[in-house]
Amino acid sequence: MAAVLHSAPKISTNEGVREGLGNALGSLLVTSREEHGEILFHVERDGLEDALRMLRDEHDYQQLMEIAGVDYPDRVERFEVVYMLLSLTINHRIMVKVTAAEDQPVPTVTTLWPNAGWLEREVFDMYGVVFDGNTDLRRILTDYGFEGHPFRKDFPLTGYQELRYSEEQRRVVYEPVELAQELRQFDFMSPWEGADYVLPGDEKVAEHPAAPPVSEPKTTEKPSDTGAGAKTDEEAAEKISEAAPAEEEGGQDAPAPKPTQDRPKRAAREGKTTDTKKATEPKAEKSAAPRKRTPKPKGEE
Repeated sequence: MAAVLHSAPKISTNEGVREGLGNALGSLLVTSREEHGEILFHVERDGLEDALRMLRDEHDYQQLMEIAGVDYPDRVERFEVVYMLLSLTINHRIMVKVTAAEDQPVPTVTTLWPNAGWLEREVFDMYGVVFDGNTDLRRILTDYGFEGHPFRKDFPLTGYQELRYSEEQRRVVYEPVELAQELRQFDFMSPWEGADYVLPGDEKVAEHPAAPPVSEPKTTEKPSDTGAGAKTDEEAAEKISEAAPAEEEGGQDAPAPKPTQDRPKRAAREGKTTDTKKATEPKAEKSAAPRKRTPKPKGEE
């Protein structure tokens, strides 16, 4: 079989890519960096479509692989929209991102890649980012009438509504979330370091300042405090209980008891196992011949 040759390299490097693409983007570029073997370009939000068009047409990043959202609630522009591009020509990937707020729409890139319509709907559904120019911006992952955007950091873990099937109404009903107990927050602390707060049950120890601190180890001043010594060794050497019966008889185990009754041998069965009736019938026992009686000598009769 002949080897198939392809113009794209099997392994591509980031050498010179960041500088070259950064110069090509020019004023559209805000910052760029390389982390974990990947190159990321932060571009102006209003120039997003022009930047991606340049990367597609002039630098051979033909495919839009994914659009992802990130939420940073502490920032003024809390959202980041990340575009992941793939070049089939040079077998290389880059990421382009823009920032946005709840009231700042991001230009749509459906004019460049038709598959961006579904990807933008996912980011809109999960984060609430609005894409200006998307003519079909609807929820795509959540249910009808869903409130909020579940990938936001301030969205509650239990949500706002829960659904169930009602036997009375014969349909699915939506109700406010009601928890049987409050959501528990687990503290996965190291058992060797301990907690920085008072654990349940240690309140009494904390109330008495005379109690020794937990951090100070308790030491023994003399051997008698530990319970050790010659007197303790003598008491341990004495036998507390009597010897076992087997030891008194010489260390041998008692013989097994004799059986109380013997079970008579069962007569062999006739027939094959496939024939249940014949197999369960016992064999006819042969009539025993009469035993000859030995005449007793005279004088004993």
